[in-house]
Amino acid sequence: MPNQPAVPLDRVFHGLADPTRRAVLNRLGSGPAAVSELARPFSMSLPAFLQHLAVLEECGLVRSHKAGRVRTYELTPQPLEAAASWLGEQRKLWNRRLDQLDVFLAELKEKQS
Repeated sequence: MPNQPAVPLDRVFHGLADPTRRAVLNRLGSGPAAVSELARPFSMSLPAFLQHLAVLEECGLVRSHKAGRVRTYELTPQPLEAAASWLGEQRKLWNRRLDQLDVFLAELKEKQS
């Protein structure tokens, strides 16, 4: 069984799978924000929006802290870096396979000529 990464990629990709959650992550890329500010652009109930934040927090893409009555969220980049690293490895693998296919097809074309 391969070594499991520190950040479970399935959970990260689950967090990234929803456009609302991706929009929240884009906003948090500009800096921390309170729940009310994050929820403002979305036409959904606050409990529904809070479920999106819970998913993001469970998969480690954001973290929150509470000061008084205000809960503030901030982006945590490590899970995104893990996903980007995995995607980079997949890109290298498929580029190598496509290069091999190009060579094979060129050789096949030469044999037919």
